[in-house]
Amino acid sequence: MNWFSEITIVREVIRPLLDILLLAIIIYKTYSILEESRAIQLIKGAVIILLIYAVAYFLKLNTMLWILQMLAPGIFIGLAIVFQPELRKIFTSIGRGEIFNLQSRSKPFMVESVLNAVEILSKMRRGALIIFSRKVGLKHITDTGTKINADLSTNLISTIFSHDTALHDGAVIVAGGKVIAAGCFLPLANEPDLQKSLGTRHRAGLGMASESDAVVLILSEETGAKSLAYDGTIYYDLEIDEIRRELKKLLQFPEDLKEEPSA
Repeated sequence: MNWFSEITIVREVIRPLLDILLLAIIIYKTYSILEESRAIQLIKGAVIILLIYAVAYFLKLNTMLWILQMLAPGIFIGLAIVFQPELRKIFTSIGRGEIFNLQSRSKPFMVESVLNAVEILSKMRRGALIIFSRKVGLKHITDTGTKINADLSTNLISTIFSHDTALHDGAVIVAGGKVIAAGCFLPLANEPDLQKSLGTRHRAGLGMASESDAVVLILSEETGAKSLAYDGTIYYDLEIDEIRRELKKLLQFPEDLKEEPSA
Protein backbone atom coordinates (compact mmCIF):
# COMPACT_ATOMS: atom_id res chain seq x y z
CA MET A 1 0.00 0.00 0.00
CA ASN A 2 2.96 2.33 0.59
CA TRP A 3 3.96 2.17 -3.07
CA PHE A 4 0.47 3.38 -4.04
CA SER A 5 0.65 6.45 -1.81
CA GLU A 6 4.09 7.31 -3.19
CA ILE A 7 2.89 7.59 -6.79
CA THR A 8 3.26 11.24 -7.79
CA ILE A 9 -0.24 11.70 -9.20
CA VAL A 10 -1.78 10.16 -6.06
CA ARG A 11 0.29 12.24 -3.68
CA GLU A 12 0.05 15.58 -5.51
CA VAL A 13 -3.36 15.43 -7.21
CA ILE A 14 -5.77 12.74 -6.01
CA ARG A 15 -5.21 13.06 -2.26
CA PRO A 16 -5.53 16.88 -2.16
CA LEU A 17 -8.64 16.72 -4.36
CA LEU A 18 -10.20 14.03 -2.15
CA ASP A 19 -9.35 16.06 0.93
CA ILE A 20 -11.02 19.17 -0.49
CA LEU A 21 -14.04 17.23 -1.79
CA LEU A 22 -14.79 15.59 1.58
CA LEU A 23 -14.41 18.91 3.40
CA ALA A 24 -16.70 20.65 0.88
CA ILE A 25 -19.40 17.97 1.29
CA ILE A 26 -19.30 18.22 5.08
CA ILE A 27 -19.46 22.04 5.00
CA TYR A 28 -22.31 22.01 2.46
CA LYS A 29 -24.42 19.47 4.33
CA THR A 30 -23.82 21.23 7.65
CA TYR A 31 -24.83 24.55 6.09
CA SER A 32 -28.00 22.95 4.65
CA ILE A 33 -29.03 21.57 8.05
CA LEU A 34 -28.42 24.89 9.79
CA GLU A 35 -30.23 26.84 7.05
CA GLU A 36 -33.35 24.71 7.43
CA SER A 37 -33.60 25.70 11.09
CA ARG A 38 -32.70 29.35 10.49
CA ALA A 39 -29.67 28.89 12.74
CA ILE A 40 -27.57 30.17 9.87
CA GLN A 41 -28.29 33.70 11.07
CA LEU A 42 -26.49 32.92 14.32
CA ILE A 43 -23.57 31.48 12.37
CA LYS A 44 -23.30 34.76 10.46
CA GLY A 45 -23.22 36.59 13.78
CA ALA A 46 -20.38 34.34 15.00
CA VAL A 47 -18.43 35.02 11.79
CA ILE A 48 -18.82 38.78 12.34
CA ILE A 49 -17.46 38.42 15.88
CA LEU A 50 -14.46 36.46 14.53
CA LEU A 51 -13.80 39.19 11.97
CA ILE A 52 -13.92 41.83 14.72
CA TYR A 53 -11.44 39.75 16.73
CA ALA A 54 -9.11 39.48 13.71
CA VAL A 55 -9.20 43.24 13.16
CA ALA A 56 -8.56 43.90 16.86
CA TYR A 57 -5.66 41.42 16.84
CA PHE A 58 -3.89 42.91 13.81
CA LEU A 59 -4.45 46.52 14.94
CA LYS A 60 -3.39 45.71 18.52
CA LEU A 61 -6.63 46.98 20.06
CA ASN A 62 -5.83 45.64 23.51
CA THR A 63 -9.06 46.66 25.23
CA MET A 64 -11.21 45.05 22.54
CA LEU A 65 -9.06 41.90 22.62
CA TRP A 66 -9.40 41.67 26.40
CA ILE A 67 -13.21 42.00 26.19
CA LEU A 68 -13.48 39.38 23.43
CA GLN A 69 -11.21 36.97 25.27
CA MET A 70 -13.34 37.35 28.39
CA LEU A 71 -16.51 36.68 26.39
CA ALA A 72 -15.12 33.82 24.28
CA PRO A 73 -15.86 30.93 26.73
CA GLY A 74 -19.42 32.11 27.23
CA ILE A 75 -19.94 32.51 23.48
CA PHE A 76 -18.76 28.97 22.73
CA ILE A 77 -20.92 27.50 25.51
CA GLY A 78 -23.89 29.53 24.31
CA LEU A 79 -23.41 28.35 20.72
CA ALA A 80 -23.22 24.72 21.87
CA ILE A 81 -26.52 25.14 23.77
CA VAL A 82 -28.28 27.00 20.97
CA PHE A 83 -27.10 24.59 18.28
CA GLN A 84 -27.73 21.43 20.30
CA PRO A 85 -30.59 20.17 18.05
CA GLU A 86 -28.63 20.99 14.88
CA LEU A 87 -25.44 19.33 16.18
CA ARG A 88 -27.44 16.23 17.09
CA LYS A 89 -28.95 16.19 13.61
CA ILE A 90 -25.51 16.56 11.98
CA PHE A 91 -24.01 13.64 13.92
CA THR A 92 -27.12 11.54 13.30
CA SER A 93 -26.74 12.21 9.57
CA ILE A 94 -23.10 11.16 9.75
CA GLY A 95 -24.06 7.94 11.54
CA ARG A 96 -26.64 7.13 8.86
CA GLY A 97 -24.31 8.08 6.02
CA GLU A 98 -26.74 10.77 4.88
CA ILE A 99 -24.22 13.59 5.08
CA PHE A 100 -22.33 12.15 2.11
CA ASN A 101 -25.47 11.92 0.01
CA LEU A 102 -25.60 15.00 -2.24
CA GLN A 103 -29.18 14.31 -3.30
CA SER A 104 -32.01 15.47 -1.06
CA ARG A 105 -33.96 12.59 0.50
CA SER A 106 -37.06 14.73 0.77
CA LYS A 107 -40.05 13.65 -1.28
CA PRO A 108 -41.16 16.05 -4.02
CA PHE A 109 -44.09 18.32 -3.30
CA MET A 110 -47.31 16.60 -4.35
CA VAL A 111 -48.73 19.51 -6.31
CA GLU A 112 -51.53 17.52 -7.88
CA SER A 113 -52.81 16.39 -4.47
CA VAL A 114 -52.96 20.00 -3.28
CA LEU A 115 -54.62 21.25 -6.47
CA ASN A 116 -57.22 18.46 -6.35
CA ALA A 117 -58.07 19.49 -2.79
CA VAL A 118 -58.23 23.16 -3.77
CA GLU A 119 -60.72 22.41 -6.57
CA ILE A 120 -62.89 20.43 -4.17
CA LEU A 121 -62.78 23.19 -1.57
CA SER A 122 -63.46 25.87 -4.19
CA LYS A 123 -66.73 24.16 -5.18
CA MET A 124 -67.66 23.97 -1.49
CA ARG A 125 -66.82 27.68 -1.06
CA ARG A 126 -64.32 26.90 1.69
CA GLY A 127 -61.24 29.04 2.16
CA ALA A 128 -57.73 27.64 2.40
CA LEU A 129 -54.19 28.87 3.04
CA ILE A 130 -51.38 26.49 2.04
CA ILE A 131 -47.69 27.35 2.42
CA PHE A 132 -45.00 25.58 0.42
CA SER A 133 -41.71 25.88 2.29
CA ARG A 134 -38.56 26.42 0.21
CA LYS A 135 -35.06 27.22 1.53
CA VAL A 136 -35.80 29.46 4.52
CA GLY A 137 -36.91 27.48 7.57
CA LEU A 138 -40.43 28.14 8.91
CA LYS A 139 -40.08 26.69 12.42
CA HIS A 140 -41.25 29.97 13.97
CA ILE A 141 -44.48 29.62 11.95
CA THR A 142 -45.05 25.88 12.50
CA ASP A 143 -44.64 26.47 16.25
CA THR A 144 -47.80 28.64 16.19
CA GLY A 145 -49.93 25.75 14.92
CA THR A 146 -50.46 22.04 15.52
CA LYS A 147 -47.69 19.68 14.42
CA ILE A 148 -48.99 16.96 12.08
CA ASN A 149 -46.04 15.62 10.06
CA ALA A 150 -48.32 13.43 7.91
CA ASP A 151 -48.03 12.39 4.27
CA LEU A 152 -49.60 15.00 2.02
CA SER A 153 -52.84 13.90 0.37
CA THR A 154 -55.97 15.37 -1.17
CA ASN A 155 -58.13 13.91 1.59
CA LEU A 156 -55.99 15.38 4.36
CA ILE A 157 -56.01 18.91 2.91
CA SER A 158 -59.75 18.69 2.20
CA THR A 159 -60.50 17.45 5.71
CA ILE A 160 -58.52 20.23 7.39
CA PHE A 161 -60.28 23.05 5.52
CA SER A 162 -63.74 21.64 4.79
CA HIS A 163 -64.92 21.47 8.41
CA ASP A 164 -65.19 24.18 11.07
CA THR A 165 -62.47 22.73 13.25
CA ALA A 166 -59.83 24.56 15.24
CA LEU A 167 -57.38 24.14 12.34
CA HIS A 168 -59.37 25.41 9.35
CA ASP A 169 -58.82 29.13 10.02
CA GLY A 170 -55.02 28.91 10.05
CA ALA A 171 -52.44 27.97 7.43
CA VAL A 172 -51.10 24.56 6.47
CA ILE A 173 -47.33 24.19 6.07
CA VAL A 174 -46.19 21.77 3.36
CA ALA A 175 -42.57 20.61 2.97
CA GLY A 176 -40.97 17.55 1.41
CA GLY A 177 -44.26 15.92 0.49
CA LYS A 178 -45.62 16.17 4.04
CA VAL A 179 -48.08 18.36 5.90
CA ILE A 180 -45.81 19.62 8.65
CA ALA A 181 -48.34 21.64 10.63
CA ALA A 182 -51.86 23.10 10.42
CA GLY A 183 -53.70 25.97 12.07
CA CYS A 184 -50.60 28.19 11.85
CA PHE A 185 -50.78 31.95 12.34
CA LEU A 186 -49.12 34.20 9.75
CA PRO A 187 -47.93 37.82 9.83
CA LEU A 188 -50.36 40.20 8.11
CA ALA A 189 -49.22 42.44 5.27
CA ASN A 190 -49.58 46.17 5.86
CA GLU A 191 -49.31 47.34 2.26
CA PRO A 192 -51.10 50.72 1.99
CA ASP A 193 -52.00 50.14 -1.69
CA LEU A 194 -53.34 46.62 -1.12
CA GLN A 195 -56.84 46.15 -2.49
CA LYS A 196 -59.41 46.79 0.22
CA SER A 197 -61.44 43.91 -1.17
CA LEU A 198 -58.75 41.43 -0.09
CA GLY A 199 -59.51 39.91 3.28
CA THR A 200 -57.42 38.64 6.18
CA ARG A 201 -56.52 35.37 4.45
CA HIS A 202 -54.97 37.18 1.48
CA ARG A 203 -53.18 39.69 3.71
CA ALA A 204 -51.74 36.82 5.74
CA GLY A 205 -50.57 35.07 2.58
CA LEU A 206 -48.90 38.22 1.27
CA GLY A 207 -47.33 38.89 4.68
CA MET A 208 -45.82 35.39 4.65
CA ALA A 209 -44.54 35.85 1.09
CA SER A 210 -42.96 39.17 2.07
CA GLU A 211 -41.09 37.84 5.11
CA SER A 212 -39.84 34.54 3.66
CA ASP A 213 -39.17 32.76 0.37
CA ALA A 214 -42.23 30.55 0.84
CA VAL A 215 -44.88 30.15 -1.87
CA VAL A 216 -48.43 30.62 -0.56
CA LEU A 217 -51.56 29.25 -2.21
CA ILE A 218 -54.68 31.16 -1.16
CA LEU A 219 -58.27 30.08 -1.77
CA SER A 220 -60.99 32.67 -1.22
CA GLU A 221 -63.97 31.53 0.82
CA GLU A 222 -66.28 34.21 -0.62
CA THR A 223 -65.51 33.91 -4.35
CA GLY A 224 -63.60 30.65 -4.73
CA ALA A 225 -60.77 32.59 -6.43
CA LYS A 226 -57.36 30.96 -6.30
CA SER A 227 -54.25 33.10 -5.79
CA LEU A 228 -50.52 32.70 -5.36
CA ALA A 229 -48.25 34.89 -3.24
CA TYR A 230 -44.45 34.76 -3.47
CA ASP A 231 -41.49 37.15 -3.47
CA GLY A 232 -43.58 39.84 -1.80
CA THR A 233 -46.25 39.88 -4.53
CA ILE A 234 -49.75 38.42 -4.76
CA TYR A 235 -51.20 37.13 -8.05
CA TYR A 236 -54.97 37.12 -7.70
CA ASP A 237 -57.61 34.89 -9.31
CA LEU A 238 -55.44 32.47 -11.30
CA GLU A 239 -56.57 29.47 -13.30
CA ILE A 240 -55.64 26.06 -11.92
CA ASP A 241 -53.28 25.38 -14.85
CA GLU A 242 -51.46 28.65 -14.20
CA ILE A 243 -51.03 27.71 -10.54
CA ARG A 244 -49.77 24.24 -11.48
CA ARG A 245 -47.22 25.72 -13.90
CA GLU A 246 -46.01 28.34 -11.42
CA LEU A 247 -45.73 25.91 -8.52
CA LYS A 248 -43.68 23.43 -10.53
CA LYS A 249 -41.37 26.25 -11.62
CA LEU A 250 -41.04 27.87 -8.19
CA LEU A 251 -40.53 24.54 -6.42
CA GLN A 252 -38.01 23.51 -9.09
CA PHE A 253 -39.67 20.37 -10.38
CA PRO A 254 -37.96 18.61 -13.28
CA GLU A 255 -39.91 19.16 -16.49
CA ASP A 256 -40.41 15.44 -17.00
CA LEU A 257 -41.62 14.77 -13.43
CA LYS A 258 -44.89 12.83 -13.50
CA GLU A 259 -46.69 12.75 -10.20
CA GLU A 260 -49.17 10.23 -8.95
CA PRO A 261 -52.02 12.16 -7.35
CA SER A 262 -52.49 11.04 -3.77
CA ALA A 263 -56.06 10.54 -2.59
